[in-house]
Amino acid sequence: MNPHSSPTSLLGIIPPLATPLREQNSLDAHGFERLINHTIDGGVHGLFVLGTTGEGASLSRELRLEVIRLSCQWAAGRAPVLVGITETAYAESVRLAHAAAAAGAVAAVVAPPYYFRYSQSDLLYYLEQLADEVTLPLMLYNMPQCSKIAYAVNTVRRASEIPNVIGLKDSSGDLAYLEQVIASVSHRPDFGVFIGPEEQLVDGLRAGACGGVSGGANLFPRLYVDTCEAALRGEWAEAERLQNIIRQVSDALYRIGDPDSSYLRGLKAALSVEGICSDLPALPFTRFTADERQAIEMGMESIRAIAGAHPALLRTLSS
Repeated sequence: MNPHSSPTSLLGIIPPLATPLREQNSLDAHGFERLINHTIDGGVHGLFVLGTTGEGASLSRELRLEVIRLSCQWAAGRAPVLVGITETAYAESVRLAHAAAAAGAVAAVVAPPYYFRYSQSDLLYYLEQLADEVTLPLMLYNMPQCSKIAYAVNTVRRASEIPNVIGLKDSSGDLAYLEQVIASVSHRPDFGVFIGPEEQLVDGLRAGACGGVSGGANLFPRLYVDTCEAALRGEWAEAERLQNIIRQVSDALYRIGDPDSSYLRGLKAALSVEGICSDLPALPFTRFTADERQAIEMGMESIRAIAGAHPALLRTLSS
């Protein structure tokens, strides 16, 4: 696959935006606007709302519609907006897709519906129906840790024959799967494959992915953009150097507290420490304890120390 080919000009770093909450069913709107401006100012190539990092599955319909409307409004054409529409009910996914289209999003992102188990033929039929009913292009979202089922390689290949299906974000962490998917869609140079786990960003790009959907780009967008752009230029030594910094960010911020929620709560706590937005997660998750937040503050201090020797990170922290 040519990594410079991508659907509707999508390639590079597309952060899965956190959803800042003021209360459990109330958006921290000022924080959300700051987050959008922070990431766009950091050079990201797009924004993805209502994904896993955005806690889309835990938000009310009203709140999700508000996130869709405001993200498109505040992006204001400076970056394309992709919207997660994964739901247990087909009609709800369609409703979210229509709302995203009306707001000005460029694509809808869909994981397999969670709760029930489905066959691959069920999933393919589901995608065929969805692609026929919604106007936005569809990007598949492979997240078996949450959806309980993966898009099989052959299902992705067959889905790529649907003109309205334009790409895949793979968050499985399985590089062999990623490579097989990329090979399976080689007949579609416009079919973009993105890697999710940021610790594998450069490995995914080396395998032929056209970008990354990296949660850490909420905090340090320029670091992830510089890493991705170096890789896409074939500057692998520089990309690996920056990838090592990304791993240090991960170690400093995503390993605190309960491992099942440490990434999400750590990211939100760090955004709060930086004064960008609220750290409140959607229930059943809770804020970090005082001790855990202190650990995040210490982690941010260690990252600032690293930043002195690495201009990409320093530019992000000072933006």
